[in-house]
Amino acid sequence: MRSLSEALYLIAITLWVGGLLAIGYIAAPVLFASLGDRQLAGLVAGKLFALIGWVGLGSAAYLLIFLTGRWGGRVFKRAVFWLVILMALMTAASQLGIQPLMAQLKADALPREVMESVLRDRFATWHGVSSILYLIQSLLGLWLVVWNGRGLR
Repeated sequence: MRSLSEALYLIAITLWVGGLLAIGYIAAPVLFASLGDRQLAGLVAGKLFALIGWVGLGSAAYLLIFLTGRWGGRVFKRAVFWLVILMALMTAASQLGIQPLMAQLKADALPREVMESVLRDRFATWHGVSSILYLIQSLLGLWLVVWNGRGLR
């Protein structure tokens, strides 16, 4: 059973980090470059970002359970545990805080597009915060991939 749990550990990391990179740095730029409608591209990209956010929270839950099961109380001395906690907190902040705020700004701008409304600056600010947070998550995710073996030793 130990090898199955370790395989699921690696799959969870792969899904989360691979999804972050594929959506944020491949799919979203292609959407904006290929679709003539920036609003449609943003809508689709937003749905993809929301999806990978939920995948990230689910993956983080499994990773934390796995690491706690493996190391017990000593898990708090493991860098990989704190790395997963930090990534999960960033994902939760984005998923449960920033994204709903941006959706509300879009709704408040109706019938205009948010970027054509008086809410443009607020939306742009929160979009920038979200982008920086996503970049940090991505870099931490790469670190998690590179160092994942250390968490199992």
